[in-house]
Amino acid sequence: MALVLKKAAHYPTLETVLMVEDFIREHSGEYTKYQIWKRLPRKMIYQTYCVIFDYLLATKIAVDRIRKVVWVWNPGLVRKYLKRKDLAWEPPAKRQKPK
Repeated sequence: MALVLKKAAHYPTLETVLMVEDFIREHSGEYTKYQIWKRLPRKMIYQTYCVIFDYLLATKIAVDRIRKVVWVWNPGLVRKYLKRKDLAWEPPAKRQKPK
C-alpha cells in the first residue's frame, strides 16, 4: 500500500505522532477514530490528526467492523514468522508480475 501525502494545513511533529501511537497502543480496541482524537492527552487540529491516522492506518493500526481502532503492529511476531522455513516472503520490488 503506497502512502500518499495530502496537502495539509499542519503537518505533525514526531512527538505528536508518537503521542498518538502510544495512546492507540494503550487503548487498542476501545475507541473509534473520533473518540481517540477527543481523548488524546494534548489537543490538536483534526486535520493534523487525520494525517497521523492515515499514516498509522497504512503501517501499524487497523479498524474493525464496528470502527474501533486496533493496534496490529507486532515486530516480534514478524521476526518469528520470517524465521520459519515453511513460509516464504519476497520484497515487493523483486516479485515478478504474472503474465
